[in-house]
Amino acid sequence: MKLHLSLAVKDFDSAINFYTGLFKKDPKVLKDGYAKWDVDNPAVNFAICRNSSFQGVDHVGIQADCDEELEDLAHRVRDSGQPFLEMERVDCCHATMDKAWVKGVADEKWEVFLTHRHDLDQFGITQQEQIDAL
Repeated sequence: MKLHLSLAVKDFDSAINFYTGLFKKDPKVLKDGYAKWDVDNPAVNFAICRNSSFQGVDHVGIQADCDEELEDLAHRVRDSGQPFLEMERVDCCHATMDKAWVKGVADEKWEVFLTHRHDLDQFGITQQEQIDAL
């Protein structure tokens, strides 16, 4: 498992330069308005998305490495007592994933997910309306 952090940024190019220098590696995925670094030390799946109206933490999450880990995480989400949403084989963030969203007790958005492929040309759907409804 790996921690996931997604930030919304206004100046995408500056953010690319900053985080590439901070992590000392190029993004694993770099598309128009979206970048993701897969960092081992510290263990984090770190993503940025261009957003002209909002800047800061978009959501946090946990990336599973296999189906069993995702099922365990999804079970925790279901048992949390918090509003949640489960999704299977959704194309999002240039990847195909199974995931569950849960609203944390501080009103933050958490995503638990397993990525099946991360090479899609299109960004895919946004679940923002569904997540905001949690």
